[in-house]
Amino acid sequence: MYPAELVRPMKQDLAQAGFEELYTAEAVENAINQKGTTLVVVNSVCGCAAANARPAAKMSLRNLKKPDHLVTVFAGVDTEAVNAARDLMVPFPPSSPSMALFKDGELVHMIERHHIEGRPAEIIAENLTEAYNEYC
Repeated sequence: MYPAELVRPMKQDLAQAGFEELYTAEAVENAINQKGTTLVVVNSVCGCAAANARPAAKMSLRNLKKPDHLVTVFAGVDTEAVNAARDLMVPFPPSSPSMALFKDGELVHMIERHHIEGRPAEIIAENLTEAYNEYC
């Protein structure tokens, strides 16, 4: 577990962009099972989250089509919520950071850590916007 004061700015980065922070398994299940589309960002303290994942998630929201719901969980902090989110992302192995798009509770698009590391935020955002254009 990371200290709350260490991760606060990393959490606020997405919260200020409109992402709802989830802390429990019930909150994750309720968010993902809502009607419409839900983007789930598994946030983390790593450099690729700061340089690539969080900026990409925020950039992707400039698209005309975007998810109905935006939520985030934080790996290494919100353990119950992260585990619940990852359970719904099967068959993909756990990774952080990662992003998943759900439509009516079904996983329709996944971006794993290996798709984030070493890629510019703009490319990741483009990947997300293509998914939004298809599913949102």
